[in-house]
Amino acid sequence: MLNQIWLSQLQKHQAIAVIRAPKIEVGQQMAMAVASGGIQLIEITWNSDRAGELISQLRLELPDCIIGTGTLFNVQQLQEAIASGAQFLFTPHFDSAMVQAAQEKNVPIIPGALTPTEIVTAWSQGASCVKVFPVQAVGGADYIKSLQGPLSQIPLIPTGGVTLENAKEFLQAGAIAVGLSSELFPKKLVTEVNWEAIASRARKLMRQLG
Repeated sequence: MLNQIWLSQLQKHQAIAVIRAPKIEVGQQMAMAVASGGIQLIEITWNSDRAGELISQLRLELPDCIIGTGTLFNVQQLQEAIASGAQFLFTPHFDSAMVQAAQEKNVPIIPGALTPTEIVTAWSQGASCVKVFPVQAVGGADYIKSLQGPLSQIPLIPTGGVTLENAKEFLQAGAIAVGLSSELFPKKLVTEVNWEAIASRARKLMRQLG
């Protein structure tokens, strides 16, 4: 996916559901639930059960969604993820070799960074945008807002502290999109296989952002 197309998809959909699946069947149900609630950007973390298989499966089952992966730590995992059909790649850190490998395959990569130096480094090395993580630890939406002056040209995706209630604040502060995990998938609801309640949370989020 070309970078410009990816950025326009982020601007359009604004929210990424981050799924860390203990079992592939559970991951599939989690994805179906948020998709039915209107979320079209879905990240399957690479430390999920049979992540590659799940990504391939969801690409077929949810053709209207964009399915990517995250929690990638090295080039080998990144290449396996791309081979599985991942359409975007998140990493918790910045690694120039990983950015280069993703660029060669024309797959958007979003490294994790926190300080202005880390964010600029990742961007200047070719990241399609930058994940600001964990954003709540450094001031939440106020931190994103304070970065806008000097770094407004860099698309930022905050994660780690984004809630259904504050997601819109992050976008108003200048983020291109937000990533949510436990907020969309409370452990209790997943354990109870209450997929309708999870779909309802996804709907609520999309209403807030709309």
